[in-house]
Amino acid sequence: MTMPPAPGRSRRLVIVLAVAGAILAALVGVGLYGLLLAPSAEPAASPTPSETATPGPAPDTSSVATGPSAPPAVSTTSDPEAFARSVAEALFTWDTATDFGPSDYAQAIVDVGDPTGEEAPALAEDVRAYLPTQEAWAELRSYQTRQWITIDEVAVPAGWADALEQAAEGQLIPGTVAYTIDGTRHRAGTSGTDPVETEHAAAFTVFVACEPTFDECALLRLSQVDEPLR
Repeated sequence: MTMPPAPGRSRRLVIVLAVAGAILAALVGVGLYGLLLAPSAEPAASPTPSETATPGPAPDTSSVATGPSAPPAVSTTSDPEAFARSVAEALFTWDTATDFGPSDYAQAIVDVGDPTGEEAPALAEDVRAYLPTQEAWAELRSYQTRQWITIDEVAVPAGWADALEQAAEGQLIPGTVAYTIDGTRHRAGTSGTDPVETEHAAAFTVFVACEPTFDECALLRLSQVDEPLR
């Protein structure tokens, strides 16, 4: 794998975020994802009749984590859009009925991060903000909650072009690009003996680096959920 010069990597990304105010707002101060995207107390995240819910079995979708073999893996590819889509699916797909916990699902995302390691600590914080805490996970497990995402659109936001235009030479490693993803986050579980499903719109931005810097795409950062770059 071709590796970029290590010095200044993290500083370069921060400089570009500084000149693009929208990106800065998306990346600094990563907020808690919580149990629901809707503003409500944490216990409401478990599928219960008090939520806006649709009774009935969850749809059969390949994005749902249904097996205990492993958390969903991010596809290895040099195609940045396909990589961003795979990151999104892995990021939003988990199942509390398996033997895995939030850290296992988080690790699958961090494993495809910047191979130089310079963005790894910040990326790990980004990923943790998308997953329930251990305490919330235990609560969700009592409802056998699982989650997945359906993706409606993956596109390079207009704000990214503005950032590239303002960035000085060397402020971004070659092959860096942002993709904003719009979709619907689904959760399904049981309340008592009744199957329940909830859904909520989700939008976020992934920042990736591919060729010519890396032979295979790597994840640099994530925006806050519902704070995408536009």
